[in-house]
Amino acid sequence: MRRTPSFRRRLAAGFLAASLIPLLACSAMMLQIFRLRMASEAEREMTEYLDTASRALDGAFGAFSQAAARLQGNAVVTSALAGGGEEDTRVNGELFTAAGQARGYASFDLYDLQGRWRYSTRQTPGEEQLPTSWGVLHAASKGREPLRFTACEDVTDTAAPLLQGAALLADRTGRPAGYLLISIYHVGFRQLLEGKYGTQNELVLLSPYWRPVYCVQPSLADALAPRLRSRLLAGQGLDGPAEEFLYAVARHEESGLYLVLRRPQVFTEETIRLLHTVSLGCAVVCVVLSIFMSLTLSRQMFRPIQRLRQGIGEVERNNLDVWVPAEGEDELGELARRFNNMVEALKRNREDLVANQKELNQAQIRMLQAQLNPHFLCNTLDTMKWISKINKVPQVAVMSTNLADILRFCISPEEFAPLDREMEILERYIEIQKIRMSEAFTFDIDLPEELEGCLIPKMILQPLVENAVLHGLEGVERGMVEVRVREEAGMLRITVRDNGVGLPPELAVGRHRSEGPAGKHLGLYNVNTILTKYYGESCGLFLENEPGGGAAVTAVLPVRWEEDERC
Repeated sequence: MRRTPSFRRRLAAGFLAASLIPLLACSAMMLQIFRLRMASEAEREMTEYLDTASRALDGAFGAFSQAAARLQGNAVVTSALAGGGEEDTRVNGELFTAAGQARGYASFDLYDLQGRWRYSTRQTPGEEQLPTSWGVLHAASKGREPLRFTACEDVTDTAAPLLQGAALLADRTGRPAGYLLISIYHVGFRQLLEGKYGTQNELVLLSPYWRPVYCVQPSLADALAPRLRSRLLAGQGLDGPAEEFLYAVARHEESGLYLVLRRPQVFTEETIRLLHTVSLGCAVVCVVLSIFMSLTLSRQMFRPIQRLRQGIGEVERNNLDVWVPAEGEDELGELARRFNNMVEALKRNREDLVANQKELNQAQIRMLQAQLNPHFLCNTLDTMKWISKINKVPQVAVMSTNLADILRFCISPEEFAPLDREMEILERYIEIQKIRMSEAFTFDIDLPEELEGCLIPKMILQPLVENAVLHGLEGVERGMVEVRVREEAGMLRITVRDNGVGLPPELAVGRHRSEGPAGKHLGLYNVNTILTKYYGESCGLFLENEPGGGAAVTAVLPVRWEEDERC
């Protein structure tokens, strides 16, 4: 059989668990919340940096579109591109004015319809000849956008333009006159985006096909783009569980470029191991302190409990002279004082119990002695019956016989009797009364045959009939007493009715509510008390005066048979 740990050990374990579990849970929760908060803060900062870089690109591409719009229909520019004799100074002035501040990070070149270079914002000219059947000029002539950009193929070639856009220029009649070519080089991107994405972040521009366009470290962009593209194609997120960096991505709608911002993880594996080591060390210290405190507290609490346990053991061995010292004013001290009070009360109760037992024994002796008197009285009545028969005095013989039967019925041990037996004893009593009153009244019993075996408390009808004969028929020449039994809804109603003087006004109020035995109403009180004690407050006596004179007393009780469970 498995042994249950002692209360002291369970108390110490409870203290230990109550102190350690919340502490460790809070430590782990705080560490996780701190990591999530730092990661969330990093993501928020990266989103803000991406928004700043996107606004810089928006400003640049807005300037490009404005430059293309200013050169559309410009007579000086379109005339020069068509082969007119415009001065180069005027054309360059128009070109520089249209480019504005954007020429600080982008190159603006003018080409004629044959793809020959004519003018530029740079000191060194661009390519002398560009094809018009393919490439950026061809895309500008066929595209619907006013300015269309394409990305370079080799991001590591810093001398080549990383992003080029071209717009088809037309004269005022709408006839094509040439092309405006806008080129952004590696240096231009650096100048445009410098300081826009933080010092510890790395910004990578990718084409709509996730190919590298720009990065401060071109080799990094060339290695990073394929890996990010493969993760996206595989349906995975950019921030994998084993990634050392956080990524944030934003798409620039006007150019179709993707801005990818990379930042080192807030918590590296080494940092996480260090945090776990520190948390584990704190947990070990807390375990040691918790064990010490739990043992100390359990010892302080267990000492008074152990004294109470020993005191209860003495009480179980019937030693009521035990006393437990009450230390302190806390709950344990109060418990010790109440235990001492309980032991004192037990001592008093035991003394009272011994005294009550002596009184009970004496009462039982007196009861046994009192039971001898009715038996002696019955035997005496039998002797009187035979003497009266010998001396031919039949009334005395009948009275003694009936009285002996009534006494035997009264002292029988049964508490309940069938209705037919109760009615038989009632008839014996009526015979005695008729002899006494010289046949001055009539008596009738209305008992259905199916209710003859119904059980009722013994001797509850005789006081009702006696009350009707002695008080109700007093001064009445032709008296009548009737006992009527009926069953209604599972309840037995036994009515004793007479044609006498009726009940006093204070009694004829329906339900009998006597508060105690008094005077000549003692019989009604006793019967009502017996019925309510056996069957509850819904049963009892109901008293009323008849309209034509006389009174009716009805006893209401449940129908019970010999096999039923008695109340």
